[in-house]
Amino acid sequence: MSSKNLKYLTGPFSVNNPVIVQILGICSALAVTVQLKPAIVMALSVTVVTGFANLVMSLLRNGVPSRIRIIVQLVVIAALVILVDQVLKAYVYEVSKQLSVYVGLIITNCIVMGRVEAFALGNKPWPAFLDGLGNGLGYGIILIVVAFFRELFGSGSLLGYPVVPESWYAANGGWYSNCGLMLFPPMALIIVGAIIWVHRSRNKDLQEK
Repeated sequence: MSSKNLKYLTGPFSVNNPVIVQILGICSALAVTVQLKPAIVMALSVTVVTGFANLVMSLLRNGVPSRIRIIVQLVVIAALVILVDQVLKAYVYEVSKQLSVYVGLIITNCIVMGRVEAFALGNKPWPAFLDGLGNGLGYGIILIVVAFFRELFGSGSLLGYPVVPESWYAANGGWYSNCGLMLFPPMALIIVGAIIWVHRSRNKDLQEK
């Protein structure tokens, strides 16, 4: 893989991250990160949709009249989201129920629409596919980090498995109690804000003058 293509794939992991740099996809980051498992499934779902939406629209870019390009984009993205939703219902039904309407709302996710409009329509299929994968994975990294802290400190578990020893809890004579605030959406926003602060403190070029 060329260095240019590698940049398309890995750039969104940090320097051009869609959540903490472009501030996109925040709503779902707040809604699906109470537990780690739904966050991982949502991250994979968005990555698949973004990657293949970019690929398909790049293949169609020379044959779609500009006056109907938004409609075509919505049709392509909606078809991919429906396919992903059906796969989730078939193989991870319980997680699909937890994600509820948020899978369907991938259709209107600014990251998906933004990459199709800003990149896929002006680039060849392979770079467009890598860009879509990179942005989906960049989004997913933030979701997983937020969900990790929320589930760990809010429920004392990871992926549904208890990781805090029962003997630590106050009910059993210990000193520890789960932080119930972690299970509320404002804490997700605070964690995202903390990630943005750490990220920008380490990347001086992203700081506002």
